[in-house]
Formats: sequence, structure tokens, C-alpha cells
Amino acid sequence: MANLEEVWLVDYARTAFSRSRPRAPERDVFGDIRGDTLLSLLLKDMMNNRLADKGIGSKDIDSFTVGSAFSVGEHWTYGGKFPTWFAGIDVRTSCQALDKQCGSAAAGFNLAFLEIATGYSKIAISGGMEHLTRVPMGIQNKWIVPNLSAASKSSPLYDAKYARKGEYDLLIATDMLSTAQKLFEEEIPTFTKEDMDKFGVRAHNLTIKSQEEGWFTSGVNGGEIIPIEGHAEGNPDEPLMVDKDMAARKSTLEGVAGLRPVSKPHFIKKTAKGQDLGRQGYQDFVGSKDGVITAGNASPLNAGATACVLMDAEEAKKRGINPLAKIVSIGFAGVDPTVMGRGPVPATKMALQHAGLTADDIDFWEINEAFCIVALNCMDKLNIPEEKVNVKGGSTAIGHPLGATMCRLIGTVGRIIKDKGAKYGCANACCGGGQGVAVILENLDA
Repeated sequence: MANLEEVWLVDYARTAFSRSRPRAPERDVFGDIRGDTLLSLLLKDMMNNRLADKGIGSKDIDSFTVGSAFSVGEHWTYGGKFPTWFAGIDVRTSCQALDKQCGSAAAGFNLAFLEIATGYSKIAISGGMEHLTRVPMGIQNKWIVPNLSAASKSSPLYDAKYARKGEYDLLIATDMLSTAQKLFEEEIPTFTKEDMDKFGVRAHNLTIKSQEEGWFTSGVNGGEIIPIEGHAEGNPDEPLMVDKDMAARKSTLEGVAGLRPVSKPHFIKKTAKGQDLGRQGYQDFVGSKDGVITAGNASPLNAGATACVLMDAEEAKKRGINPLAKIVSIGFAGVDPTVMGRGPVPATKMALQHAGLTADDIDFWEINEAFCIVALNCMDKLNIPEEKVNVKGGSTAIGHPLGATMCRLIGTVGRIIKDKGAKYGCANACCGGGQGVAVILENLDA
């Protein structure tokens, strides 16, 4: 077996995340800017400033990956090549575009890690983008035509678990709101709606605090947000330099608790622990027949771009470049697509096993809050204390531009462990379709 090279994360940056408005694009401060343009502007700034300061030029980039959960329409990148051309990266750079839904940026990050570890590349950039105003999710997107024949008894692909009374098709069964609701129901009585609402309030208030302290724009690694010019909310004619995430709001439990549900109950017959539930059991526990997922305990729709720079450790040493963190291990997993929120747990277990670590060894975590129930479930299953999780705010407030998110989580946890003088950090996320991803970093200064 070939010896693996040590791989370092040497830089990370992102745009701010705007609040996407598919039905009112003028309210999105990035509404006039394509998603691939956001990424290209980010890469160009990184190349001309942050990487130039490290002595890295456009001809030094061996590999580039771009993740997007909806890589159609304006998100089509010609195999990843378009963003590199627009950013001035040399044509010799090999590129790929990847879709692993919310883990798309991690798929590229993992590929770059393995390329460098096995000696095929020296320097790689892994990026991600999503613009959910201009390229919306799901059935709102005219370029997405999913195969739903698994719900039709006349189809050779028919599968009974995706059909219920002829109406419960594959798309509905695996819709992200539906899967979050189902995870909550399967875990009754472990978590309550109030638990999720409290975690959402925590995410917003920690994010606001971090913004007020300037943590995202300064400090470790020079900060992580590179400002991009957009426009004022509701006024495309008024320029605005966007340098903070737009969805964060100061929140209270009372304010969040009253938000209307955006999910519908499944009324499952038995919980994951084998307890009888059904309609009456659900209503007795929740106190109503409504769903529990709301805008207060789930991530919003967003637009944004992210990028991580990975490097062979020996090459970095030759160039006098210090790492943000060492990449220790990666993990990935598949789970039941109707409960995708379980994905981070087995993915993280894989990463921990390959690193020779336990969850207790991890000092700080970035667990994607696609839905607060996902983070809470991961914390419960891996016995992670809240004070180690999403300490600078979470995706409920920062935002979740799907294909870009994992680079944010990885880069942010790298900055946190550097800032805190801690040893290990882990970033993980669930992925639409029933998957999970995870990355473990080590602070070499700790």
C-alpha cells in the first residue's frame, strides 16, 4: 500500500450568504449576480490577494472542484472549468463539478484530499456555490425533472416504500422537510419542538454576537468573508457591499415558538426505539396535530460561494506556508433517504475510526443545521455537549447555500480550533437523498 502524504488546509474564504427570495429576486442582495459569478469573484480575489501573499500563482493549482446541489441552468460549469477561467486560473488546472447535495463541497474537498495524499496533486482548490434565488430548489426549478416512477405500480422501478395509497411518491418521501419531520417522530420522546426552537434561537444569537465581534471578517486567517458588491434589499439600483450573512436575526424563544409549521406529520406507527406512536401518540406528545419544522428551527434559502485551499504538507513547508489545519480524516455514509438527517452519525463514525479518535477527542464541532433536529440527533447519538457545537453560530442563521456549505463548516471549524488553541475539530452534514459527510481537522499548533 502506498504511503499517504500529509495534507494541509492552508486557506479558506467565502462570500457572505444572502437571503434567497425565488419569488422576489429584488429582495436578495445577490439577486442580480449569478451563482457561478459569485464563486468566480471569490476565487479571483483569493488568487490575487490571499494566495498571492503565500506565493501561490495561477499555474500552481493542480486541481479544482466545485460542488453544487442543483448544477443545472446557471450552475452548469462546463465540468468545473468556467469558474477557473473567469478567475484567471491557468488552463492546465484539472476541474470537476460534483453533486452530493448538501455534501457537494465535501465531495470535492475529499477528492482533493485523496489526490494530494496519494501524490497526484500538490495544490488543490475545493469550492462550492448555490444561488437558490436564481436556481431554485425542487419543483420550482424548471431544469430538474426527477424520475418519480418508483411510485407507479406500472413502472419496472416501482418500490412500495415510496408509494402509499398511490400518492406518496419518491419526491415527497425524500423531500428534506419531510425527512426532518420523520427524524423527529422516530426519535420521540428524545427531543421536543421546544428543544429545536431553543437550538435555533441559540444559532441566531451566537451568529449575531460573532458578527458584532467581527469574527467572520477578521482574526484567524484574516477572517473568512470576502465582500462582494450586491444591491440593497428591495432596491437593485442601490449598490451595497455585502460583507455579512443576511439571514441572522436577534431571536427569542417566544418569537420562534409561534412560527407556523412548514412540515406535515407522518404519524408513524412506531418510533426507532420500538415504542407505539401513531396519530394519537404524536398529538399527545406534540400537543397538536401539526408538524414541528418551522423557519425558526431550520436553515433558510441562501446564495453564496465558498473555497478551501488544500496543499501537500512538504510543498507548503518548502514555500514557507503555515497551515490553518492538518486534514486528519474524512467520512461518508448512506442512510435511508426518507430520514436523511441520520447521515452525519455514520459518516462521523467512519472519520473517527480512520483517525483513531473518539467523539470525546473532538474539541469543537460544526454540525450543519439544515434542520436543528439533525444537529440535536447527532449530538445525542455521539454524546457531544452543546458547548462544543457551532459556537460561532449555525446554519439556521448563517445560512445554507447547499452545495457551498461544507467548505464553510470545514473552514470555520479550522478557524475555531486555531483561535481557541484546541487540537481537533470535526465538520459534518446530512445530504439530500440519504447521505452523510464528515471531515476531521487537527490544529498543529495545539
